[in-house]
Amino acid sequence: MDVADLVAAARHCIVFTGAGISAESGVPTFRGAGGLWERYRPEELATPEAFARDPELVWRWYRWRQELVYRAGPNPGHRAVAELEAIGVVKAVITQNVDGLHQRAGSRNVVELHGSLWRARCVECGAVYRLDKPVEEAPPRCPRCGGLLRPDVVWFGEPLPRDAWERAVELASRSDVVLVVGTSGVVYPAAYIPRIAKDHGAVLVEVNVEESAITPIADFFLRGRSGEVLPRLVEEVKKGLGTRRS
Repeated sequence: MDVADLVAAARHCIVFTGAGISAESGVPTFRGAGGLWERYRPEELATPEAFARDPELVWRWYRWRQELVYRAGPNPGHRAVAELEAIGVVKAVITQNVDGLHQRAGSRNVVELHGSLWRARCVECGAVYRLDKPVEEAPPRCPRCGGLLRPDVVWFGEPLPRDAWERAVELASRSDVVLVVGTSGVVYPAAYIPRIAKDHGAVLVEVNVEESAITPIADFFLRGRSGEVLPRLVEEVKKGLGTRRS
């Protein structure tokens, strides 16, 4: 059975994505050539200590990231994932990305393990606000209590949101096929998700431009850009579904 047949026959297929899928939209990755950490030290910008020390600097950087993503858009890889969900093959997307591009592409059941650029949380009262555009004020203030707002993302040294993690583990444990797309597989605890799925009997299909830490446990490795590989996979899956239903 080839990958398309495997996906078409899946009862509970999920997609696990990393920075690679958004790199094709012009969103810099955090590792590798051209990654964000080549220009910035994470301990200066993406930690609670950095925010406490200089919230204006941190927010200027996050506003830059928001503006970059705001101008970008979903690419064919994002849209292919959304189409697989629309035709009933994919049950959920678990992503390490904070850019919201899966949702903009049309994916509806998205678990964001590392939070979102498009939410801000008050450090005083805990209120959470959705953002539909980049923040204008840096740092922004809570309309409710006047406290500082912080990006609602997971910083280095912080735990993942419990509800998102528990949902991801549940989905991985129930899955029979997992498409692992554009991830290095070295960021923990998120990188445990494909391994949890594998331990529960799922078949792992990796889509990546190069081998990763996931490759040794993957059952299939599809080398290439997700924006090229996934649309072809969608077409083959649709053919398989059509044959099965006819």
